[in-house]
Amino acid sequence: MNITYHGHSCVQIEVNGKSLIIDPFISGNPAAVTTVEEIKTDAVLLTHAHMDHMLDAAPIAKRNNVPIVAIVELAGYLESTGAQTIGMNIGGTVDLGFAKATMIHAFHTSSITLEDGQSIYGGTPAGFIIEADGRTILHAGDTGLFGDLKMFGELYKIDLAILPIGGHFTMGPEHALIAAKWLGARQVLPVHYNTFPPIRQDAGAFVQALEEAGIRGSALAYGETLEL
Repeated sequence: MNITYHGHSCVQIEVNGKSLIIDPFISGNPAAVTTVEEIKTDAVLLTHAHMDHMLDAAPIAKRNNVPIVAIVELAGYLESTGAQTIGMNIGGTVDLGFAKATMIHAFHTSSITLEDGQSIYGGTPAGFIIEADGRTILHAGDTGLFGDLKMFGELYKIDLAILPIGGHFTMGPEHALIAAKWLGARQVLPVHYNTFPPIRQDAGAFVQALEEAGIRGSALAYGETLEL
């Protein structure tokens, strides 16, 4: 299993020749090293409706003729744009054939910004538990620290936790370290940092703090791949 970091909160998980991409924000990220046209995938997963997570979801899904998996309200909106969608809700599981995705809650907000600048309800923000090829990956989405992360650590043997560390809009490094401990994650990939000035963080220092806590950390460069 390979996990490629495309920047911000976007990761692509490849297993046995199939892949899914989570929260594609590529064309709007000036530091991106991959183009939307280069992305080949079998499914697109969205944690919530903010533009820095869903900007390229519909273009990627349409180019690859694959579905977008999202909370029902967001799925309904994207379906109206002509994209294939699979709407689901918190606690539900979607079987993609090569992987199962269970939607978990996240503490954040979610809204769809229309062309005129107005915002409409985008459904509940979420995260995902991805189970494939004997591995379990948690993508926390955009979230602050909350106690049920302990529950997820009890329910699942988490091989990799993908956690936001940027602060300001999500939890920062200190709370992400606590989350990693609560989850009992064997390994942690920090995301959602350094894309914009308010979320500048030292990922190397966060990885060092993880290592001191006995947790393996991996801060990937854009386009870099981690083998799990």
